[in-house]
This record gives sequence, C-alpha cells and structure tokens, in this order.
Amino acid sequence: MKKVICNASPLIALSSISQLELLEKIFKKVIIPEAVYKEVVEEGKGKTGAKEVGKYVGKWIELKKVKNSNEVNILRSILDYGEAEVIILGQEIKADLLVLGNKEPRLFAKHLGFKIIGTVGILILAHEKGFLENPIKEILKIKEKGFYISDKLIKEVIKQLK
Repeated sequence: MKKVICNASPLIALSSISQLELLEKIFKKVIIPEAVYKEVVEEGKGKTGAKEVGKYVGKWIELKKVKNSNEVNILRSILDYGEAEVIILGQEIKADLLVLGNKEPRLFAKHLGFKIIGTVGILILAHEKGFLENPIKEILKIKEKGFYISDKLIKEVIKQLK
C-alpha cells in the first residue's frame, strides 16, 4: 500500500464539493500529521472540512505524529505548520506521495525528491480510475468556493482530457 500524506487545503477543497471520499477510493488510506488535523478539525470547527475529516480519522484517515519537531520548526520559517509537518513526516515514513495544494510547498517538496499531487490532480486521477465522471465540473465548483485555480491550469486539464 502506498504511503500518502495529505495537507489541509486539499482536504478542505474536496470537502467543499462533497468529494473527500475520493481520497479513500483512490488510495484506500491517507495520513495526516497532527498540525493538519488541528488546522482542519480543531481550529476549523464549524467550517468546511472539519466535520468531514473528523468523521474519517481513525478509519481511512490516519493521524500520525511527526518525530522531528526541530526540522518542522526550521521549515516553518518558509512554510505553514501543516505543510512543514507533511514534508517532514514524508521524510520520516518515506512517503510515496504528498498531497499539497499550494505552489511553494509543492516546489520545495519536489526539490526534496517527493512525488506530488494537488487537488486538481486528485480529481483527474479519480476520473481516470472511473470514480468521477466530470472532473472539470468539480474543478469549477472548487473555484466557485473561493479556492485559487488558474484559468491556465483549467485549460490544460480540458486539453489533457480530450
């Protein structure tokens, strides 16, 4: 089984369009570090994703503690807490894939040799695996909810799917 670690923004974005379960369908299990749990479920109480993510922790979402807090603190100078924990946990457990939404942590993690996928990539993968009929519709829904997805990326996805 692949070790997949997910950051907060993809969890929230997928929850916002009622598609969080795609992560389970695609990967069977995803891991989130404590900082991501805190951000989405505790600090995000009452907001999109909090109830959805909280419901699946201990089922197909596994909560894992990062051991090297010094490394996390060093990374926090350039990344947010959740992103830093995702990357350090990725190193600690030799993750196969990191699910990151923002550009900066994605570039940083790629530089460290990680395979990366974002929210849009999850929707495309779900489509390719037969779990989602129209990824463009879902991408546009996420954009409507206020998540940043460039028009250029949307055009690339449309072109890729044809």
